[in-house]
Amino acid sequence: MPFGTVTLNDGTKDVTAYVEQAIDVGFSHIDTAQYYRTEEYIGAAIRESGLARSELYITTKFSGISTPKYAIENSLDKLGVESVDLYLIHNPSSLILFPNTWSDFEKFREQGLVKSIGVSNFNLSQLQKLVSTAKVIPAVNQINLSPYNYAEKKDLLDFAAKNGIVVEAYSSLSPITQYPGGPVDAPVNAAAKRLGATPTQVILSWVRSKGVVIVTTSSTKEHMQEYLAVADLPSLTDDEIAAIDEAGARGPPSLLLRVRDLTPLKSWESIKLFMMFVVLEAVFYCSTRYFYG
Repeated sequence: MPFGTVTLNDGTKDVTAYVEQAIDVGFSHIDTAQYYRTEEYIGAAIRESGLARSELYITTKFSGISTPKYAIENSLDKLGVESVDLYLIHNPSSLILFPNTWSDFEKFREQGLVKSIGVSNFNLSQLQKLVSTAKVIPAVNQINLSPYNYAEKKDLLDFAAKNGIVVEAYSSLSPITQYPGGPVDAPVNAAAKRLGATPTQVILSWVRSKGVVIVTTSSTKEHMQEYLAVADLPSLTDDEIAAIDEAGARGPPSLLLRVRDLTPLKSWESIKLFMMFVVLEAVFYCSTRYFYG
C-alpha cells in the first residue's frame, strides 16, 4: 500500500482542488467515505488529474447510511470508477442496522466491485468476532492510533499482525493538534532535533515503526510535503521509540491543565467556559467509547 495517503473528510465544501493538489504533490492513496460526502468531488479530481486508474489507490467506506448494496453502487457512481481498491465498514455500529454487511462485502469482492475489504474502528473483541465467522479475513482495520493510546491498542495490533490484517492509523498527530504540552513532547522534540525533522515527522515515523500505515488529513501543500518527506528520514532509534512509548503511556495532559494554560480562571465567565469544556469532553469520550470501542 502506498505511503502517501490523504483523507478528505470535510463535506461542507468542494474539495476537488485539495484532491488535485494532493495528487500533484505525490499522494497516491485517497481515502474517503460515504459519510464524508466528498466522493463526487474526488471523482472530479481523479478525472481532471489525467492519471490512469492504476496509478491511484482509492479507499471508501460504508457508513451505514443506506443498505450496503446501494452504498457501494452510489460510491462507485460518484467516484466515476468501476471498482475501488479498498472498501471498509466505517464503524462497527453499522452492523446493528445491517448485520449481514460483511457477507455483502464478500459478495462485492467476488463481483469485482472492490479489490479488498476491511473494517474501521473495530476494537479487539469486535475484530476477533468478525474473523471467527468471516469467509474472507479483513485486509485492513483503520483505527485511531497515537502514542497516547498505543498501550491500550497493542493487543489489537498484535492480533491484526498474527492474522495478516494491515492496520491503518488516523489521528496520529493528536499529541500536537489536540494535546500539546503533554509528556510525549519531550522525547518527540529530542528525536526531531537529532534528525533535523519536525515533531510532526517524528510522530509519523513512530507510527511507521509500529508497522502501521499512515492516514493523514491536510488541505495545505506545505503539510502534504512535510508528510511525504517522512519516507526519506532515517529511522528512529529503538531508544527513541521506547521513550515515546513510555511517555505516551502516561497519558495526555488533563483538560484542567490545558484550560488553565489557555484561560486563567479569573472570572465567572472563564469558570463557565471551563465547565462547558468538561461537559463536552465527557460527552465526546462516552460517545467515542460507545461507537468506536
